Amino acid sequence: MEAKDKYTRGHSQRVAEISVAIGNKMCLPQESIEKIKMAGLVHDIGKIGVKDSVLNKSANLTNEEFKHIRRHPEIGEYILAPIIKDNETLKLVRNHHERYDGTGYPDGLTNTQMLLGTKILILADAYDAMTSERPYRKAMSNKAAFAEIEHAQGTQFDPEVVTVLHRLPKCDL
Repeated sequence: MEAKDKYTRGHSQRVAEISVAIGNKMCLPQESIEKIKMAGLVHDIGKIGVKDSVLNKSANLTNEEFKHIRRHPEIGEYILAPIIKDNETLKLVRNHHERYDGTGYPDGLTNTQMLLGTKILILADAYDAMTSERPYRKAMSNKAAFAEIEHAQGTQFDPEVVTVLHRLPKCDL
């Protein structure tokens, strides 16, 4: 995946590391942390099915392009299903763009319908995306990313997971 999209180089590894740090801080069982780590490493594999012109577009996406890129979590689950036999890990990959308030995709899950690992992965993915350069914008500072996350807690992000992210040492981010 990273060979196809230069802007995501290292993204999956960082998402996995941040997710593990959050999971450890929350004292999750090691088995759960391993599933979250695996999902973090492969969460964007579905972008293999996204057109390069959409992945690397610096301008706003059209509605059709946005619909196209929003399919990558489902494509990722489809790609991984024959390889990863753990349903929880597959759910984490499928649901990494859900939102606490139920307005995410692909399934529109709400807080109570999501696994805790999903909530962790959502936040780690968003934080790393915000603090990394993308074709359509510059990287945000940690301070700006935390302000954005604070603003979106309770809508996009689980407030409990946000609190844990804030308590992580800077070296874990």
